[in-house]
Amino acid sequence: MILKRSDDFSTAIATIFMKFSGLWIAANRVERLYRSITLVYSFCGIFFIAWLVTREVYYTRNALSECLFNVSSFLSMTMALFKLLILLPRRKDFLHLILYLKRKFLHSNYDFYEGAILDTCKRNSVFFVCIFTGFCHVTVMSYMLSPIVVNIGRNESDRILPFTIRTDLPLTTTPYYEITFILQALSLYQTGVCYLCFDNFLFIMTLQVATQFRILQYRLENMKSVKNQEKHSALFDAGSSDCDADKYYDAFKTYVRQHQALIAYCEKLENVFSFFSLGQVLLFSMLICLDGYLTLATDAHASRRLIFVSHTIAIIAQLFMYTYSSDCLIQESSNVASAMYAAPWFRLPMSKYGRILRKDLTLVMIRSRVPCSLSGYGFFTVSLETYTKVLSTAFSYFTLLRQRSTITL
Repeated sequence: MILKRSDDFSTAIATIFMKFSGLWIAANRVERLYRSITLVYSFCGIFFIAWLVTREVYYTRNALSECLFNVSSFLSMTMALFKLLILLPRRKDFLHLILYLKRKFLHSNYDFYEGAILDTCKRNSVFFVCIFTGFCHVTVMSYMLSPIVVNIGRNESDRILPFTIRTDLPLTTTPYYEITFILQALSLYQTGVCYLCFDNFLFIMTLQVATQFRILQYRLENMKSVKNQEKHSALFDAGSSDCDADKYYDAFKTYVRQHQALIAYCEKLENVFSFFSLGQVLLFSMLICLDGYLTLATDAHASRRLIFVSHTIAIIAQLFMYTYSSDCLIQESSNVASAMYAAPWFRLPMSKYGRILRKDLTLVMIRSRVPCSLSGYGFFTVSLETYTKVLSTAFSYFTLLRQRSTITL
């Protein structure tokens, strides 16, 4: 039984936010115009919020909690801008990876067992993408709602905005306050979209290619003739002939080409996201540390605590998504060698094709011993070990910061 697969929910969500960011495929002139306008809007929104937060870091430098609040916000805005600037020059390669994902991984023919493997991958993608996207939205909404909660019972002259603007203009009065609030809210939401959309697709693509390695293992372990793939029975028995070896070798070459295509896809993924990965991992520890400290700050308002609780959960989910998918890629690409050895190659006669296949099989096993992976611009390999190291570093920073603040107080 051959099944035709379709897009999953996680890919649909990631696609929507990618269109909002301005980095997507334009099919005609109208869509190209829309994409350009959206991209300019994304840059303007991020620069506007980053400028406001940067000024506040300077003005609140003598107040520890306020300064750390602004530093944490600044790092988050910087990360969104960093992602956009890194992927913009690599837009064509990035979109090519997405198109390949849709055409070759999601829209392909699989048997029942392969479909079950892909469905498991899709369920994991939906779960993690929804968790990360949901808490990112909670963080953005908390930034917007926090001043509204604080403004309850205050006079018009005492109202605050999500981000302070130090100016002589009467921004606390109507309608200037409402106009400024909407501008900040729109810019903040666009920044949040740029923060999460690229990570969602990176996670989906990495987990999907790891799943394709798992499907390749299944096909190698149950290798059949290309012409007889519908027959779920072993190709060879005690009476195997050289003709059977020829068919077996044709099937083997098909799977080797699939293996080469997956390796090439991983290399392109590494080329596009290596510097992207380095910047993220370097900032994760600082953000987790600052968010944890601000969550436990005694002078923090309840609405502000919600910002950092949701942001901390989003960052931890983001870090786990990133390291888990890369670790799956390492494990599954390495397991191809074991699957190759478990294939029924030993049933082949020592004929021409039998000897050629044994030689080529050895080469594939040697290549599989070098796993595919993502790295931080070549400085480190991303895996679940990276996850534990980042959390350990963040906890160390958090302890030092708490001790420093206690001494100051």
